[in-house]
Amino acid sequence: MQGRYALGAMGEELKVLGVLGAGQMGAGIAQVAAQAGWTVRLADATEALASAGRERLLGQLRRLVDKGKATADELLALGERVVAVGGVADLAPCDLVVEAATERLEVKLGLFRALDAAVKPGAVLASNTSSISITRLAAETRRPERVVGLHFMNPVPVMKLVEVIRALQTSEDTYQTALAVARRMNKTTITARDAPGFLVNRMLIPFLNEAIFALESGVGSPQDIDTGAKLGLNHPLGPLELADLIGLDTVLSIAEVLQRDLGDDKYRPPALLRNHVAAGWLGRKSGRGFYTYEKK
Repeated sequence: MQGRYALGAMGEELKVLGVLGAGQMGAGIAQVAAQAGWTVRLADATEALASAGRERLLGQLRRLVDKGKATADELLALGERVVAVGGVADLAPCDLVVEAATERLEVKLGLFRALDAAVKPGAVLASNTSSISITRLAAETRRPERVVGLHFMNPVPVMKLVEVIRALQTSEDTYQTALAVARRMNKTTITARDAPGFLVNRMLIPFLNEAIFALESGVGSPQDIDTGAKLGLNHPLGPLELADLIGLDTVLSIAEVLQRDLGDDKYRPPALLRNHVAAGWLGRKSGRGFYTYEKK
């Protein structure tokens, strides 16, 4: 980073950032990128989905304006910087694209092939994946040295951490660009090598699993388990509340990757977690997980 500018290949300033995936994580990444001053192209499978993500983003900021935590001018500026577009092809002019699609390997591999074909040469392709190998994603492209992991925490506008993951192929220039981008977004960075679950989820998933096993075994109620973590471990959220916030389908996917790739049963997903996902009880985003939520 030089001054307040994040730099890309050959020291060129990054001007346009793309986000592929307009769900909760993608919209959050688009918000912090726009607040950092970039023009942001927010894409999804259709322009309607991208527009819905943009509207959720603006709706969250409107609530901050109502509470006096943001200004109407900030809302207007954010709305001008975030543009909803229809798909991968519309990300062609971006200097850096963050993929924030569902946590499924085949989906991400296909998206990286598509991004590599569509986005201008030299642009950085980043993934917000929680657990999937960045090296594997980079190998699907003709620019593996320009691929990196940028793992934001949920909710993106609130959480200060970004985990930067270096693939085997990631160049030093790309790594430094990723650090600069995260820091311009006012985030604190940590660096992880490309290993299953990286750093944060390598530690987190066994904790969430154990809380779910305790619930499954009848050791305590959801409220007892979460209160124990909050007051006994000084955590801001209990593990079941956190799993609901992340999305139980995402927690399950990460646990499956960790168990498969590390070959250790301490990462095995509880049957109760699998059953919740099978029932469509995915947490806050579906209105029901380990708790029931009022849908807004």
